[in-house]
Amino acid sequence: MKLGIVGLPNVGKTTLFNALTGSQAETGSYTNAAAKPNIGTAKVPDERLDWLAEYYHPKKYTPATIEFVDVPGVAAGGKGREVFQAIRMVDALVEVVRCFDDDSVFLEKADAVRDAESFDLELILADIEIAERRLERAKKNAKGGDKKYKREAEMCEALIAHLEGEKPAREFEFSEEDQDILVDGGLLTVKPVIYVANLDESGMADLDGNANFQALKAFAEARGAAVLPVAAKFEEDIAGLDPEEAQVFMEDLGLNETGLDRLIKTSYDLLGYISFLTAGEDDVHAWTIVRGTKAPKAAGKVHTDIERGFIRAEIVAFEDLKACGSMQAAKEKGHFRLEGKDYVMQDGDVTMFRFNI
Repeated sequence: MKLGIVGLPNVGKTTLFNALTGSQAETGSYTNAAAKPNIGTAKVPDERLDWLAEYYHPKKYTPATIEFVDVPGVAAGGKGREVFQAIRMVDALVEVVRCFDDDSVFLEKADAVRDAESFDLELILADIEIAERRLERAKKNAKGGDKKYKREAEMCEALIAHLEGEKPAREFEFSEEDQDILVDGGLLTVKPVIYVANLDESGMADLDGNANFQALKAFAEARGAAVLPVAAKFEEDIAGLDPEEAQVFMEDLGLNETGLDRLIKTSYDLLGYISFLTAGEDDVHAWTIVRGTKAPKAAGKVHTDIERGFIRAEIVAFEDLKACGSMQAAKEKGHFRLEGKDYVMQDGDVTMFRFNI
């Protein structure tokens, strides 16, 4: 999973990136339109994997990971092709919106909805350019009477009209025959988005009384998008503390999960991802797949040879394994299952694949 941290300049994107990945990327204004994104990974917290590690005492512990791309801020008028290209490479957008005031940096008071609309408009304008270029090519190719390109030109015209209404491509109704523009079209606003309301500690402690957060929440909900309140600077500060000390600080703000934990859960739901688990004395490992993946395809995440020679999957649901206390007890109570090629993997399946090549 690759998530792009995006937004206007100086709203806390890199601070959030540092908190999520444990990086120490320099924070501050981007003045170079060709500034390179920061890239880092974060381990996905998973209590199920922790339990399996306690049970098996493996030589290796391998959680799932998420790659975060900290994209330079997009100001009014755009920041150049390099920035938009970085956004095209990610699976979803984590759009950071300022919900705090800082007179030393900003001349204007925070206005979360204004800023979210401003950033989203920049992406929409970039998508209009993409759709216009595709329309021009489709019209040229349709001159020979090719119905495929005639249909594509019609779709592009409808998409452009939609975008010019300041609506993102994700809200446009693409037909089945139009799906190729989603695959190779390079549209920015077709990507799922999570709005992150970046607050200071006082704002985080009183979400109900924070007008900017409440406005952004309503804005996001109207668009079918998720919104998460996060104090990025606070998250960055506690990231370097030991777990017990960090827990004390989190409790002071009434939090029982870090921003990373909440963002990961929301991201998995947004993109339809789940994790299955493999476990043994050599390794306990979490594997990320798309919900609805069948067993052979999941086996291919472990190794392509296993998918090619797939015979069956031996599965115990994690909750059943934990409740029974051991694999042997789970088998004795009938929770051990043999599944074939048509089995759809479930979140938390503890799995061993049998194969023959």
